Amino acid sequence: MTDKEHYPSSTHPPLPPTPEDEQFARLRLLRSRRVGIATYKRLLIEHGTAQNALAALPEVARAAGVSDYTICPEAVVQAELRNGRAAGARLVAFGDHHYPSTLSEIDDAPPFLWVLGDCALLARPMVSLVGARNASSLGTRMAKSLARDLGDAGYVVVSGLARGIDAAAHNAALPTGTIAVQAGGVDVMYPAENTDLAHAIAKSGLRLSEQPMGLQPFARHFPSRNRIISGLARATVVVEAAAKSGSLITARDALDQGRDVLAVPGHPFDARASGCNMLLRDGATLIRSAADVLEVLGTPSQTELPLAPAAASVKKRSLQDHAALHSQILARLGPSPIAEDQLIRDLRAPAAAVAPVLVDLELDGQIARQAGGLLCKVD
Repeated sequence: MTDKEHYPSSTHPPLPPTPEDEQFARLRLLRSRRVGIATYKRLLIEHGTAQNALAALPEVARAAGVSDYTICPEAVVQAELRNGRAAGARLVAFGDHHYPSTLSEIDDAPPFLWVLGDCALLARPMVSLVGARNASSLGTRMAKSLARDLGDAGYVVVSGLARGIDAAAHNAALPTGTIAVQAGGVDVMYPAENTDLAHAIAKSGLRLSEQPMGLQPFARHFPSRNRIISGLARATVVVEAAAKSGSLITARDALDQGRDVLAVPGHPFDARASGCNMLLRDGATLIRSAADVLEVLGTPSQTELPLAPAAASVKKRSLQDHAALHSQILARLGPSPIAEDQLIRDLRAPAAAVAPVLVDLELDGQIARQAGGLLCKVD
């Protein structure tokens, strides 16, 4: 189904896909149990269409030792689409012209996004601004100053709708454009204290999420959310962050995605600045004002409207290549877990080629996935 069929004009609500549509089948495939983004992509490559992949999925699960597997019922997807319409949200699929071009470049780009607000913001240059929830007064002032000045320069400010730095950045960028990436459903107000801010963003900015409508966020959803925050933007600016924080996860995601990481320095005795100081020690660009950010990125042209490219095709690997990659992965993994992105770098292989092999090994019980994207070999 084409984008025009779902979005006939900017003044009409989008038409939902029907059970006969490929887009409906793709959403149903993605919402099926044990189907993540890597598995979703692999199944589409192997079977050509989502309808074919859905038909093959129970047999794929049986081969992996799951005998009672059932695919996501049509009624579940229909309810999600119905709830999206009720909330006034749009479903944007990878490859649609509304889909942000920067996000489409990352290896684990979400196949679908629920968006609520002004979709035109997704075509403008973006900068992510993240930091501590328990932000200091100085940190909050810095976030507001950066967001206001970067917005005036033409950038859309992206953040995660959390309390502290995120909320300060969103508030300051409301007049010029801001995008809030949510860990739960796009219709879920979290945290509750930012409900008024969330409504304001939906009116003059944009809220988006890859999660189903109505999903309450859990801890495991926030690292996934962070990769979208960094993936949307040309650079990520960290204002305040502890040594172990979600903001540093976002910064690491930005580095893995080939984006610039910038950080505001803080006092060595302030634990809220320790993460930023670590980033600066490791080579991040020091930021004192929006002028420093603009020196790195330049001022965006007001006519710059990047278009989302067509979905990238992934070359099929031969069985011999597939088996060789199996062996290389098992040789590098042991009982001590390592990060998936580190494994991919060590293998010097494309992430799109490694991901389906990891899924195969995980389904086969030869490797295990732990919290935080860590992998280890199963004895």
